[in-house]
This record gives sequence, structure tokens and C-alpha cells, in this order.
Amino acid sequence: MIAAKTFGIHSSFALFSKTSSKLPDHNLKFSLPFNPAGCTDKRNSPPSLLCLKSCLQTVEPSQQVESTDDHKAATPAQARVDILAESLPYLQKFRGKTIVVKYGGAAMKSKALQASVINDLVLLSCVGIRPVFVHGGGPEINLWLDKIGLKPNFLDGLRVTDSSTMEIVTMVLVGKVNKHLVSLINKAGATAVGLSGMDGRLLTARPSPKAAQLGFVGDVAIVDPRILKPLVENGLIPVIASVAADEKGQSYNINADTVAGELAAALGAEKLILLTDVAGILEDKADPTTLVKEIDIARVKKMVEDGKIAGGMIPKVNCCVRSLAQGVRTASIIDGRVQHSLLLEVLTDQGAGTMITG
Repeated sequence: MIAAKTFGIHSSFALFSKTSSKLPDHNLKFSLPFNPAGCTDKRNSPPSLLCLKSCLQTVEPSQQVESTDDHKAATPAQARVDILAESLPYLQKFRGKTIVVKYGGAAMKSKALQASVINDLVLLSCVGIRPVFVHGGGPEINLWLDKIGLKPNFLDGLRVTDSSTMEIVTMVLVGKVNKHLVSLINKAGATAVGLSGMDGRLLTARPSPKAAQLGFVGDVAIVDPRILKPLVENGLIPVIASVAADEKGQSYNINADTVAGELAAALGAEKLILLTDVAGILEDKADPTTLVKEIDIARVKKMVEDGKIAGGMIPKVNCCVRSLAQGVRTASIIDGRVQHSLLLEVLTDQGAGTMITG
């Protein structure tokens, strides 16, 4: 990881509003929550960089890094400049690079966490990083199945998807969840484009090896990223629902982690990030304080063999390993329950989970 200071990074990560000639001007208009109280630019300069100081005051005081005497004496404006300068190595590293983010879990269920993720995503786009946003929507699917009297069934953590369920999955993921996320991103000031794997033949599916038991659950057979490249190159944020069709037009429900990993590889992404409901990879599954901050593929495989990585973490780790093997530089499994975990992972040396390297 890049070495960098972490002065007050949790409570006052500041990317403030003075325009920078080095950053792309997306002509974005930012409204709340990207213009929180205390972060207003009284000179009315165009806010291509944003102050998140007020947004990031959710961390316990014990987690905050103590500032030096010099920082204590600094004016608020000087402190913001200092923190922005400390983020420079990360901005230089990731500017113009593609980052694929898989969104799900607690961050999708909580409105506060959802707003945090959307804010982070738009900020990353605003400073020249190219995010691609992949989502599932399990809780929302279950809600709508219940409304029409269909009971969700699962096998080994995967949704059993018959034809009736597949119809609901497509309606909810593509028609509801996807468009809701697009709307939130647009409202926050960026420009999002909603897609599914079927659009532009972005993804071609194939049946799962367990199709006899799982029904219309699929894997990714082919990725054609041509429809995505002009979007990310022009500063738009693709929002992709994890539904695709096979060559005969049959729709399949595909695990969103798998879709994110395959897209990251096809796009030559700098980084893959999986938002989860756990802190990351733990040395001891029963002890959350044993978080492994950084690990390589060889050690990951050893932890799987030793049973330290098990259950639902195995497919996530396999997804990361596969993407790394196909050229993605790093893959991270981060804690989506933490406010602004995306910013912590991308723009600090502390991170927000486990980073896996090749």
C-alpha cells in the first residue's frame, strides 16, 4: 500500500470545494448530502472537489487519530488543505483508473449506509477515478416474492430460481433496484447509466453446473465490455444488475460477486472491491480483532486449506483470486457496515477490510 499520514482521516477526510485544473470538470451540481452544513463555499466557486468533514463524523473518538500540536493550532482551512495533501498519493495512483465495486449486504439494507456508499462513489468519480457499480438485491427480491405469495428457497447459499422466481428477479433487479440506484447517484451530482448483463450483450450467461437443483442460476460465459468503455471514459458511472441471458435468450440470475469479478478482469480494472457484512478475512473466524489487512494469493489458498476461510467467504475469495489471475491489480473485501468504507479503502493506507494481491 502507499504510505501516507492519517491525520484525523476518519473524522475529517476533506476534499474541499476549490476547483482544480488537474481534475476533470464534469459540470456537476452537488446538493445535500454533498454540501453538508459547515462545508459551504461562501465564495460560490464550482465544487468539483468536495468537503466531507461533516459527513465523516460517525467514528468513535477512540478511533480517531490524534493530531499534532501543529495541526491543533492550524485554522480549519489549513487543516483541510493538509488532509487533502495527504491524500495526493492515492489520487495520483487511481486517477483515470477503473475500480469495480460490488454493492450488497448491510450497505444495501440501511438507508444511512446506502447514502454513504453513493456519496463515496460520486466523490471518487469527481476526482477522476472511474467507478463501475455492480449490484444484487436479495432482500428486495424476497420482499416482492412474499408479496405475491412465493416462498424463497436456497441451496448452499444460492437462490433456487424457477421460471416464476426468475421473472420476479428480473423485474426487481433491473426495473426497481437498478433504477433506484441510478436515481440516487444522479441526485448526488454524478451521471449514472443503468444496465443489466443483457444490455449490449455485456454478459452472456451459461447454466450453473447445479442447474438441475438451482434452476435458472447461471455463471458468466462471456464478457463484452464495449458498451461500458465509452461510458467510463466520459465520466459516467455504469450501474449493472447481475442478470444476463444465454445465447438462446434465456435469462439467468448470476451472483453479483461473480459478475463484478469478471467485469473487473474484462475492463482491466485497477481494483475490485466487494462490500460485505464482515470485517474482511480473519485469522481466527471467532475473533474479529484478527483482521488480515493484506494477503497474497498463496496465503489465501493456505487459509482455505486450513479451514480458516470457510462458508460464504470462500466464493468471495475465489472471485477475488480469479480476477487477480486475469490481470486486476488488487482485490479487496471490505466492511460495508462502516460509514464511508469506500473512501477508507481507496484513499487511505488504513483501508476498510482485507486487500488481496497477486
